[in-house]
Amino acid sequence: MKLRNKVALVTGSSHGIGLGIARRLAEEGAAVVLNGRKEGGPAREALAQVRALGGRACFIAADVGSVADCRRLVAQAVEQMGGLDILVNNAGIQKHAAFLDAREEDFDDVLGVNLRGPFFLSQAFARHLRDSGRGGRIINNSSVHEELPFPNFSDYCASKGGLKMLMRNLAIELAPLGITVNNVAPGAIETPINRSLMNQPDKLANLLGNIPAGRLGQPRDVAGAVAFLASDDAGYVTGTTLVVDGGLLWNYSEQ
Repeated sequence: MKLRNKVALVTGSSHGIGLGIARRLAEEGAAVVLNGRKEGGPAREALAQVRALGGRACFIAADVGSVADCRRLVAQAVEQMGGLDILVNNAGIQKHAAFLDAREEDFDDVLGVNLRGPFFLSQAFARHLRDSGRGGRIINNSSVHEELPFPNFSDYCASKGGLKMLMRNLAIELAPLGITVNNVAPGAIETPINRSLMNQPDKLANLLGNIPAGRLGQPRDVAGAVAFLASDDAGYVTGTTLVVDGGLLWNYSEQ
């Protein structure tokens, strides 16, 4: 149990990859703060799953697209759990639109959750670590689309490209505080957001043909990478992106 006595905050963790990450960190001994926009059935179920693994856990509702909510989320997590050691910026959204049809409000929503949220969550978290005299880990759930174009999702790609440079800058700025900062970049992961793809055999077959591993990723694949970066084993790893995509990114690059 490599994360015993650590406390992790995982945003967007009531389902999908975020829940997979929360479960894995709990399995490694961490206490976990789960988060989603609202309380309800999925939040209660996620919390029950994590608590069933034997550790402490709580759920705090907050919209990471709101700077005020970001600051409240960190403050409330510290108050309830006695401190934080690990921040996983997992919450993310995407909206489909051709560039010429993209709407300002959608751009604001996507950049708000995917980039502004991690910026101000990381700031509040780092201030807590500085003031408490402890090091820690910031891990951003990015995407292969921090590198790979994704037509009709320009705002999403811009948010992930921005997250990559934010990670690199923070890795330098926060290193003197003993804080490492890294990204995990998933490829095609089998989660509810991809449910429509599961019902389109031709599109699914085409995608799988571009993944050398020959399968979609699972939340546990991403969670394993996050658990490594959160552990002491990755204490000298900072400023980098760990790609979890079955070879998709580099296979595309070669074509």
